[in-house]
Amino acid sequence: MKEKSFTTTSGIEIKEIYTTAKPLTEVPGEFPFTRGIQKDMYRGRLWTMRQYAGFSTAEESNKRYHYLLKQGTMGLSVAFDLPTQIGYDSDHDMAEGEVGKVGVAIDSLKDIEILFDGIELQKITTSMTINATASILLAMYIALAKKQGADIKQISGTIQNDILKEYAARGTYIYPPKPSMRIITDIFEYCSKEVPKWNTISISGYHIREAGSTAVQELAFTLANGKAYLNAALEKGLDINVFAKRLSFFFNCHNNFFEEIAKFRAARRMWAKITKELGATDEKAQMLRFHTQTGGSTLTAQQPLNNVIRVTNQALAAVLGGTQSLHTNGYDEALSLPTEAAAKIALRTQQVIAFESGVTDTVDPLAGSYFVETLTDEVEAAAQLYIDKIDAMGGSVNAIENEYIQNEIADAAYRYQVEVEEATRVIVGVNKFTQEQEGITEVFTIDESIRTIQTEKINKLKAERDNIAVEKALKNLREAAKGSENLMPYILTAVEAYSTLGEIADTLRNVFGEY
Repeated sequence: MKEKSFTTTSGIEIKEIYTTAKPLTEVPGEFPFTRGIQKDMYRGRLWTMRQYAGFSTAEESNKRYHYLLKQGTMGLSVAFDLPTQIGYDSDHDMAEGEVGKVGVAIDSLKDIEILFDGIELQKITTSMTINATASILLAMYIALAKKQGADIKQISGTIQNDILKEYAARGTYIYPPKPSMRIITDIFEYCSKEVPKWNTISISGYHIREAGSTAVQELAFTLANGKAYLNAALEKGLDINVFAKRLSFFFNCHNNFFEEIAKFRAARRMWAKITKELGATDEKAQMLRFHTQTGGSTLTAQQPLNNVIRVTNQALAAVLGGTQSLHTNGYDEALSLPTEAAAKIALRTQQVIAFESGVTDTVDPLAGSYFVETLTDEVEAAAQLYIDKIDAMGGSVNAIENEYIQNEIADAAYRYQVEVEEATRVIVGVNKFTQEQEGITEVFTIDESIRTIQTEKINKLKAERDNIAVEKALKNLREAAKGSENLMPYILTAVEAYSTLGEIADTLRNVFGEY
């Protein structure tokens, strides 16, 4: 019988006992920020507790937002349906069967007005999981804030806007990589002047991990993508000390407790070194600020209540790793979008950790642990090998075009699946401790009539809006796209004239082509 090996999910060997670690000289709130980006961390301010919501119509999602805000959610996190993510209106042939399914359907500024009805944008922070059409959704958000009378210099939130991981892991891209990078740097430039508190990109490891990568790959590929965005902005002549302060990250948190904590600590240290090497001298431009979501792909349809324990374990690791913002998944998400009951228990999980566990009372409580310090170093070293390899290829854009990153993720996903099937990796309730299907009676369902409702709204909008103003706005956007001007003011004008999301995306498709 072969001897049992003890390794993390990334294959880092775990020794039976750890007796020495390097002397701990690093201080929280100071370069390289391994121990946290604030001196007092959660003693000063807890992480933002977000719940991800968005389904069917803007009206339905608005009801869920008001419910979550009443339960004590501190920030909203918007999920968009697939057509919205890839620039199709709900009445487009490509949208059939997908409207309102994995998120809310947004066709125009009218839908955004309904989505945030009764919610003052200046008083909340909003995170939007949107990439290829991020510029359009951000323009809609800014347009609504202006209509509400908000000072847009004060509104805050995050757009994901991370197109590189779409090519590598997720697939909701529209245009080729180069014009996509142009739109992203246009957003950086525009927001640094007009919406300075907005986080213009959330560089996302989450979907890389969901696609099957290891923890080390998630870290390496995310930071390599981050480096590509820094270089693109520098080439545009932007000041790294200004734009790097508005970059944030979005990581996954899986079940291997100590590996996840080490990953977050290593991430801060590595990013501080990367930004410093590229010329950042302001400490705030060297800090890696991140949002965490618990691992959707770790949740099981079998014995779904076990997922409550998995989510708790992952949320605790994210907090011990020093996250700035956290979303906890509903236990029923392997079956459907979360029900209200599942969303509430997910939020209560964070509140129990924050107010009852005692882990927030001191900064980086695991620092100095022989195991945690050694593992942090080992995760960093393993991730750095990947980054060096990607740098040698000329950076992330080239590595993605050569399919290097995609192939590495696919290989890791395959290895994981083999381990589960051979039961060398135990998944409780799936390949060990199984039982007859546990009954969950309530499952969230989406009504198929949503597409009809959205199509009627689009038809009404097109009949009532000033179509000459729309035509002019889209023509100006098309001309700007052919040149090198910043596209954001043109997109905002088109949005304010009630051009639809699909009309704006099509205008850019006609200039940039599709990938």
